[in-house]
Amino acid sequence: MFGLESGWFGMFVFHGGALLGGCALDWLFGDPRWLPHPVRLMGRMIAWLEGLLRPRFSGRERAAGLLLAALMCCFWTVVPGLLLAALGGVALYLPGRAGAYFLLAAESLMCYQLLAAKDLCAESMKVCRSMEKGDVEEARRSVSMIVGRDTAPLDGSGILRAAVETVAENASDGVIAPMLYIALLGPVGGYLYKAVNTMDSMVGYKNDRYRELGRAAAKLDDLVNLVPSRLTGLLFCACAALLPGFDGRGALKVFCRDRFNHASPNSAQSEAACAGALGLRLAGDAWYFGTLCSKPYIGDDRRAIEAADVRRINRLMFGAQLLFLALWAVVLALWAAALIL
Repeated sequence: MFGLESGWFGMFVFHGGALLGGCALDWLFGDPRWLPHPVRLMGRMIAWLEGLLRPRFSGRERAAGLLLAALMCCFWTVVPGLLLAALGGVALYLPGRAGAYFLLAAESLMCYQLLAAKDLCAESMKVCRSMEKGDVEEARRSVSMIVGRDTAPLDGSGILRAAVETVAENASDGVIAPMLYIALLGPVGGYLYKAVNTMDSMVGYKNDRYRELGRAAAKLDDLVNLVPSRLTGLLFCACAALLPGFDGRGALKVFCRDRFNHASPNSAQSEAACAGALGLRLAGDAWYFGTLCSKPYIGDDRRAIEAADVRRINRLMFGAQLLFLALWAVVLALWAAALIL
């Protein structure tokens, strides 16, 4: 009914179809280690640029950080854009609607590599299963693969809290945020977002090594996550109200009260909704690189954390993902109705 020639509406419908295809591929296949992944390439590129720029900008690390951020953003906007343009050129030579389907499949594959729901669930569930078997050391090894904090000081409850917190936070960074940018800007927007987010995760630290070099990346990450982090928190609240086994009122209460209990303006948004939905107290002091960092608590200590809470936060994450897709479909349906009327 609406083809590629349908202007803005057709473009958003097309991106929405590619997003749905990307989500389906992620749910089915996750992140196979043998498959080249753009985020790993981004990480190697950031490390290479840091090694290139740091000695050339000695004493001017902030300028080096600005240049690093500019180069990463340009590269990961231009290259995916050129790839899509080339694929679009190929699609023009295919008969009938085959070109549109070819381009949709290509965009879906590009979107798939930007989403991390299946992998996040799989890695966090390793922690859950190890704790259910009583194997705290195996759970510690598993959680060390998905968190940035030091895991040696953690007891069983601390390990579970770390797993729940990382799913809650990465539900924004690894799922809802790329989905939002894909829906609005297509795969190019998703790749640009992931480039910024990966920069922040690698150089956006407030320590002596990265305070100046990583400043631009950290500020840019705060900016691009301003809307997605809050959207994720609200989706968590809605899912907590709709799904059995969660506290919808508690999610909204703690979200409104504790969503700024973090040095970052965005990091506590989804964690606060998660803490309220599960009736848990999260965050608090944690060790990073051998240094104890003082952090405020998020949520109320209504009950002891248990391994099943890792399953619950994954249900909440997938629920938020499905709700996002449903809401985007509603937006497009209303737009279509307005065009028809």
